[in-house]
Amino acid sequence: MRWIILSQSIAILGSSLVFPFYLIFIKEVGGGFLQYGISYGLFTVSSAFVHIMVGRLSDRMGRKLFLLINSWGMAVLLLFFPIVIHVWQVYILQVLLGAAGAMQKTSEKAMLGDFTNSSSRGAVIGYYHFWTSIFAGAAVMLGGLIIDLFTIDIIFYISSFILFLSGFFILRIKENHHGYSKIHSKGR
Repeated sequence: MRWIILSQSIAILGSSLVFPFYLIFIKEVGGGFLQYGISYGLFTVSSAFVHIMVGRLSDRMGRKLFLLINSWGMAVLLLFFPIVIHVWQVYILQVLLGAAGAMQKTSEKAMLGDFTNSSSRGAVIGYYHFWTSIFAGAAVMLGGLIIDLFTIDIIFYISSFILFLSGFFILRIKENHHGYSKIHSKGR
C-alpha cells in the first residue's frame, strides 16, 4: 500500500504543479477565459470517454499498467507545452492529458479497493487522500513560487521530471496477473 500512496502522491505533486497555472499559460499563447474553459472542458470530456474503457481493461490487465501509462505519458506530454504557440495545440494536449488523467483516476480507485478489505477500506482511503492532498497543496504553492522566480515553462519541465520519477515507484507495486493485490486474492 505504501508504494501506491508514495507513487500517486508524487504523481499528483507533478500534475498539480502545472494544472492551476494553465490560465496564465493560455493567456501567453493568445487565449483568454473562453479558451481556458474550452481547454479544461476538452480535458474533462476526453477523460469521461476513457474512464469506462480503462475500468474494464484494468480488471483484465491490471491497474499498475494504466498508472504507469499515466505517469510516463503525462511526463512526455508536458514537455510539449513550452513549445506550444497556438491555442489549438493546447486543445490537442488537453485531450491527451484528459485520457491519461482518466487512467490514473480509475486505476488508483480500483487499486485502493484491491489493496483493502471492507472493514478498513474507509480508513485506508482517507489516509491515502490525506497524503495525496498534502502533496497537491504543496505543489500549487511551489508552482507559484517557481513561476515568480523563473518562468512558467520551467514548471512543465519540473512536472515532467516528477511524473517520470513517479513511474519508478509505480513499478514497485505488486499486483498478481489479474490486477488484484495479493491481499485481495488471498481473501484478506
